[in-house]
Amino acid sequence: MNTDSVAAVVAPQVEVLDLEKSYRDGEHRHPVLRQVRLNIAPGEMVALLGRSGSGKSTLLHLLSGIDLPDAGAITVAGQRIDTLSERQRTLFRRRHIGLVFQFFNLIPALTVLENVLLPLQINGALSRASQDFVRDLLHQVGLSTLTHRFPEQLSGGEQQRVAIVRALAHRPQLLLADEPTGNLDQDTGDAVLALFAQLQRQLAVTLLIATHSEAVAGLANRCVVLDKGSLA
Repeated sequence: MNTDSVAAVVAPQVEVLDLEKSYRDGEHRHPVLRQVRLNIAPGEMVALLGRSGSGKSTLLHLLSGIDLPDAGAITVAGQRIDTLSERQRTLFRRRHIGLVFQFFNLIPALTVLENVLLPLQINGALSRASQDFVRDLLHQVGLSTLTHRFPEQLSGGEQQRVAIVRALAHRPQLLLADEPTGNLDQDTGDAVLALFAQLQRQLAVTLLIATHSEAVAGLANRCVVLDKGSLA
């Protein structure tokens, strides 16, 4: 069998071409991303390394459709998202992308279970099967006995595990994580990273994890480095 022909029909899950982004401060424009090109294969775990201010968060915001580039093209799961309206990008994100942040962004008035079921409710996909899937994930991450607690009753590591399950509840094709261990101590952060790698392999989800931690390098399929707005 010709392996080149097989590779040719496997489209990237994420395809970024000549991405440019800058922000205006008064009369001055500050470039953040310059001619960024990146392909991520389906089911791949990629670590996006770089110092604070290198543009990692900006790149993830663009890939999720939260923000738009000044130039370039972004394709996720076969969809050009940079050409969509804000509402179309929001709907696409809800259905196809999971997000995990440094700060857990859990809703204080909702329990653990209510927080993780929220994406399913928003998508109108709160079926028995989807609820069973979420409960199984909560069991795998050690939270099955804490489902009726509120975020303030949890440790930082527990809150981040809730955030991970919430991001995976709707079975996204792409999971974006922005410094997910930056607000945790080293031991807890290492445990969260190991959990990311375990669930990523199990669910075959494509994962891009932005971090300044070299520890991620040992877990990812490959690493890319963002330096002063360009991929090194």
